[in-house]
Amino acid sequence: MLRVGPLATIQDLGRPGWMHVGVSPSGAADRESHRLANALLGNDAGAATIEVLLGGLELEALAPTWVAVTGADCSSKVDGHRVDWAAPVPLRTGQRLRLGWASVGIRAYVAFSGGVDVEPVLGSRSRDTLSGLGPEPLHTGMVLPVGPGFSRPATDFAPAPRPTGEQLNLRAHSGPRADWLGGDLAGSYWVIDSDSDRVGIRLQGPPLSRHPSRVGSELPSEPLIRGAVQLPPSGLPVVFMADHPVTGGYPVVAVLDDRSCDLLAQGRPGQSLTFRTSDVRR
Repeated sequence: MLRVGPLATIQDLGRPGWMHVGVSPSGAADRESHRLANALLGNDAGAATIEVLLGGLELEALAPTWVAVTGADCSSKVDGHRVDWAAPVPLRTGQRLRLGWASVGIRAYVAFSGGVDVEPVLGSRSRDTLSGLGPEPLHTGMVLPVGPGFSRPATDFAPAPRPTGEQLNLRAHSGPRADWLGGDLAGSYWVIDSDSDRVGIRLQGPPLSRHPSRVGSELPSEPLIRGAVQLPPSGLPVVFMADHPVTGGYPVVAVLDDRSCDLLAQGRPGQSLTFRTSDVRR
């Protein structure tokens, strides 16, 4: 590993089944991009990839392999030559893959033939940034083992949609505490706050009120899942992402579907969004 950038972690599809002991699933923030990178190389969808925040990653191949880069387009280059986004790229021994900086989107995914083959923790190779479980974040000088395989992938490229800097239209369903919401979540416009990460996305916009019957009420801690939209006392929603805690004490008024979670995982601070639903209401 020659350069890392702001943050690069190893991720797969997570470690489900451990929430009863306080361990959230974690895994790739943008699962669709993670799956696409693996599919391009003929890997299993659960093979581990590198999740790169904003770009700036540079690595050197110590053995021949194939790579694919998806998610945020970071103008990837091999030995200074631009290579295609969402396409298999051969790397010979000594060649260097370098990711530039993403202009739209925020997370890129780098897959290798056979996947990143580090030691799993509780059945997963994902780094959970909240609990500290899983392999350490990447750092300069690190050597990553990858699985076997250098045969040419059967796919040349994927005509997949790229992340966009336009307004995100997210689909939500009613949460278990939708009756705590005093206003209408749908139709409101929000902006992603800079204080956002793999744990949760904070939103800025017109504060939402609690229903009059719930003012002054409190909740015991309840289970949380990826995509849970929680309403804290500030009235500014927080959307929990891959590294969310397992419980929380504020009402969950809505839950995003998987596709919307993937879209939001590529949202940048300052990007606007709205919720496309009519079933979360007063």
